[in-house]
Amino acid sequence: MNRSKAEAPDRSKDAGADFLQLDAADAPPGGLTDWLAHRLREAVADGRLPAGTRLPASRVLAAELGVSRGVVTDAYQRLAEEGQLAGRGRGGTVVVAAPAEAAGPPAPAAPREASALFRDDPDSEVFDLLRATPARIDLTPGVPDLATFPRAAWLRAERAVLDGLAAHDLGYGDVRGTPVLRRAVAHWLARNRGIRADPDEVLIVAGTAQALALLGRALGRVGIDEVAVEDPGSLGARRHLAHWLAATPPVPVDAEGIRVDALRATGAPAVLLTPAHQYPTGVVLGGDRRRELLRWAVEGGLVIEDDYDAEHRYDRPPVPALRAALPDRVCYAGSISKLLAPALRTGWLLVPARLREAVVDAKRFADLGNPVLPQLVLARLMESGDLDRHLRLLRRRHRRRRDAMIAAIRAHLPEATVHGAAAGLHLMLTFPEELGCTDTELAAAALAEGVKTQPLSWHARLPCPPGLVLGYAAGSTADIAEGLAVLGGLVRRPS
Repeated sequence: MNRSKAEAPDRSKDAGADFLQLDAADAPPGGLTDWLAHRLREAVADGRLPAGTRLPASRVLAAELGVSRGVVTDAYQRLAEEGQLAGRGRGGTVVVAAPAEAAGPPAPAAPREASALFRDDPDSEVFDLLRATPARIDLTPGVPDLATFPRAAWLRAERAVLDGLAAHDLGYGDVRGTPVLRRAVAHWLARNRGIRADPDEVLIVAGTAQALALLGRALGRVGIDEVAVEDPGSLGARRHLAHWLAATPPVPVDAEGIRVDALRATGAPAVLLTPAHQYPTGVVLGGDRRRELLRWAVEGGLVIEDDYDAEHRYDRPPVPALRAALPDRVCYAGSISKLLAPALRTGWLLVPARLREAVVDAKRFADLGNPVLPQLVLARLMESGDLDRHLRLLRRRHRRRRDAMIAAIRAHLPEATVHGAAAGLHLMLTFPEELGCTDTELAAAALAEGVKTQPLSWHARLPCPPGLVLGYAAGSTADIAEGLAVLGGLVRRPS
């Protein structure tokens, strides 16, 4: 058969292919094979068909394009002869290499220099960059022991959920979250945080970060564009609020927690707090200060309560959530990021009735709700008691690591003062003013030695002593001891 005739089918039936959006109508007359080989070569070169990609079977692609099968097999053969494709029998035709003349993928960006990373005015990407920077020992705060994730319990719960899942459960659900998880969260909060809430009051969100984003949008709708924040306080939380609001004035924190007199002086109508275990100082909001804050709220203030790691306590009884005392004036945010894993992106938000519609609307237009399957699995873990058992295991493990960090600090950094040891996943250290360097310089020097941590000054806008925030939950006791030894050597290194 003459090849040109074989390459000239009835184009009126051509529909094009989903694969690389190929359309045989684009080929010049009599040049189908050349055209297809060129398009495939381009796709391999620019990365649309990376190594390992399995190409459509020749008869399938020929049918989609409305061309003879010989056009496709000839094009595949040309790239195979050039070393870009290989036939794998029943495994089909697979991309094995880019053409020699093509430029390779861009080289990954070199890690940012430690001195550039630990600037006094960190930008919005700083946490992403810090996470991506390799280190021999990671003592950054806020990371739980991810190696203890209850894989077996999660798989059991997932299988049970899938066995009982109806087809309609896989459709679009309630934007507020699945009813079964909202009920489980309400029960969890009642027994662990003293909060009485109807499941209809619970909104399932993608972690505390989204809770703050939703609140930022909703508050703007009711005329609140300013939320005061603790100082020192979480840089990340402050950044999330500041993205949506006009101002986040700092309010100093002392040994009893946030200073309510200073909060009043700002004139801010709302405040973001971590009252159960203040970040990063670790102080618990004292009884007198708590009553003073609640009076401020009754007079018209709004409290945003971030209960980010209140369940991780070791040396003190639990402190009831502020939401339990004044639900009409407190927005409450919690998550499983520090209990199971941040990657699950699951948390909950409770707000006063007057804000509920605005917050639910913000969630609806953000993502239509969290993925359903993880919600159902988490609900089963909560209801079965598996999550409570996991929390007890974590407390024992984290306490041993906290004790190891305190012992290492005493041995290698006796001049440092330890704050916030009674609960949480981190310790805050402060140093005498005569440290000889800034805490950002100390953190940069530590990273250069393979030890990752965070400077206290990142989390403060008001004057504060030099310090570090050190996480202990994710590291072994040996790594913790070695990391503190490195820090001790740096502090005593001659300048």
